[in-house]
Amino acid sequence: MPTLTMPRPVIEMRDVSLCYRLAKQKIPSFKEYALHWMRGALTYEQLWALRDVTLRVERGESLGIVGKNGAGKSTLLKVISRVLPPTSGRALVHGRVAPILELGSGFDFELTGQENVYLNALLLGHPKREIEKRFDAIVEFSGLGDFIRTPIRNYSSGMLSRLAFSILTAWTPDILVLDESLAVGDVHFVKKCEERIAELQAHGTTLLLVSHFGEAVRAHCRRCIWLESGRLRADGRPDEVLAIYEESSEVALVANPADATISA
Repeated sequence: MPTLTMPRPVIEMRDVSLCYRLAKQKIPSFKEYALHWMRGALTYEQLWALRDVTLRVERGESLGIVGKNGAGKSTLLKVISRVLPPTSGRALVHGRVAPILELGSGFDFELTGQENVYLNALLLGHPKREIEKRFDAIVEFSGLGDFIRTPIRNYSSGMLSRLAFSILTAWTPDILVLDESLAVGDVHFVKKCEERIAELQAHGTTLLLVSHFGEAVRAHCRRCIWLESGRLRADGRPDEVLAIYEESSEVALVANPADATISA
């Protein structure tokens, strides 16, 4: 009898914790910092952004992540995106990750949009020939038109978001990581993003979505986790987890970005 092997998950995290060291002194210059360091006068306090998080995400899953500001959501995505190593625990990620973590991250603001397309795509591991083939499609999807030839320091936050999303989703990643990205941009582009996400999910892409908009989590995710003070508090169906989170936090997740007057 042949041995059946279970497909490995794309994300495996066991007892993952991450601690930031924050200097207690306010040091205005690098020179003073160096002097404090040589004298051994620097003191730090510990800020635990994640605490003993165990998480398993299967290939093709769609996972929503909710929690108050400072709950550890973005830190969790940075660990998964291999931006930050955990302080303790084990985090294994299998496959190519396409992360949109913060507006402007990965961009050089002195370069044009066109130059940043090549820069970002090369950093993601795509060869120049492939970038050239997809360049026109990236620009068309972004809707930037002639602005693609101007330095991105002149871009609005919506334009930056559109460019980042267009680059990352021009290929089919194994894991797509979105940190509040759908909340930026006009309604027409948000609809295009939702359609692109659905296409990627149909091709097996795993989706990780941080959002303060309950409707976005319900629309795109079949599973949801709630983080509080760096700890995993709930894991299950979106409606169930969102209900527990709202009741415990005494907040209401905004149903639509256009109605966003409350920040959870």
